[in-house]
Amino acid sequence: MATSKSRAATSAATEPDAAVQSALRTLDAEGSGITALAAALQSDLGPAFAGAADLIRDAKGRLIITGLGKSGHIGRKIAATFASTGTPAFFVHAAEAGHGDLGMITPDDVILALSWSGDQPEMKNLITYAKRFRIRLIAMTADSSSTLGKAADVALTLPKAPEACPHNLAPTTSSVMMLALGDALAIALLEGRGFTRKDFSVLHPGGKLGAMLKFVRDLMHTGDAVPLKPLGTRMSDALVEMTSKGFGCVGIVDSSGDLVGIITDGDLRRHMRPDLMAAAVDEVMTKNPKTTSPDTLAIELLDTINSSKPAVTVLIVADGNKPVGIVHVHDVLRAGVA
Repeated sequence: MATSKSRAATSAATEPDAAVQSALRTLDAEGSGITALAAALQSDLGPAFAGAADLIRDAKGRLIITGLGKSGHIGRKIAATFASTGTPAFFVHAAEAGHGDLGMITPDDVILALSWSGDQPEMKNLITYAKRFRIRLIAMTADSSSTLGKAADVALTLPKAPEACPHNLAPTTSSVMMLALGDALAIALLEGRGFTRKDFSVLHPGGKLGAMLKFVRDLMHTGDAVPLKPLGTRMSDALVEMTSKGFGCVGIVDSSGDLVGIITDGDLRRHMRPDLMAAAVDEVMTKNPKTTSPDTLAIELLDTINSSKPAVTVLIVADGNKPVGIVHVHDVLRAGVA
C-alpha cells in the first residue's frame, strides 16, 4: 500500500505533465479557431472584411471600438493597435455609452462593435444612436442574424468554433479569433495606407520600441568629433586623426568637401609597409565607402551593420555626398536598440 508520502511524490510528478497537456489542448482549440477564421476569409467573410476596411479607411472621423466583458477587453487592445498603426481609434464601453459616452461619437466616425452573441441589451442604445445620426456600423459577431448583425452596415461574421474551456463557456477561442481579426484589419489598413517605419516612430517615442525607431541623426556624433582629412594628406597625419577621434577610421574628402574614401584599421593592415606613414591617403583609402543618412532609422542602421560583409562597426553619416556625422554600433546599443 502506498504511503501518503509516496502518493504526494507521485502527484507532484504527474501534475506538471497534466498542466502541459491542458495547455496543449487549449492552444490546439484556439489554433483551430484561427484556422477556421482564415478559411472564412477565403470565403464569405472576405468581401465583408474588404468592405469594413473601406469604411474605416474612407471615414472622415475616427474608428470607435466598443464591446462588453471579454469582447470589451479585446476591443481595447484592437483600438490601441489601430491607433498605433495610423488609424485614429479609441474604445468606448458599450454600457457607459448609454450614460453620456455617446457624446464621444460623431457622425463622421465609424463604429466597430464586438459581441460574440450580437444580442447584448447594452448595445441597444449604441445601435439606436448610430441609426439616428447615420453613423456607419461594423459588427464583429458570430451571428449575422442577431440584433447587432442585422443593424450593421457590414457584419464580420466569425465562424463557430468551440471554446478551449472544457465546459465551452469561458470566452477563450472566441476572444482569440476576435483579436486576430482585429489585428488583421488594422494591418490591412496599415499596408493600404503605406504606413512606414518612420510613420510608426512618430507614434512610438518611448521604451525599447521608441529606441528602435530613433533616427541616426539622434545618435550620430557631429562637428569636430567626425574624423576627416582631405585628399593628399600624409598617412602619418591621417593616423593621428584616427587615433585622436577614437572611431578607428578617418573619412577622406575632396576639395569640395565630398566624401570620396575612408581609411580603417583594416586598410592599415592591408597596406602595411615600411614607408606607409609617408604615403598619401589617396593610395590607401577605400573608395566610395558605405555610408548612412541622418534620416535612417536606428533599427535599419543596426540591420545594415549586422548584414555588412565585411563586418563594420562604424559608418560615416552623409547628407548626399557631404559627411555630417559618424555613428558607431556602440551608439546604437547605448540607445537601447538591441
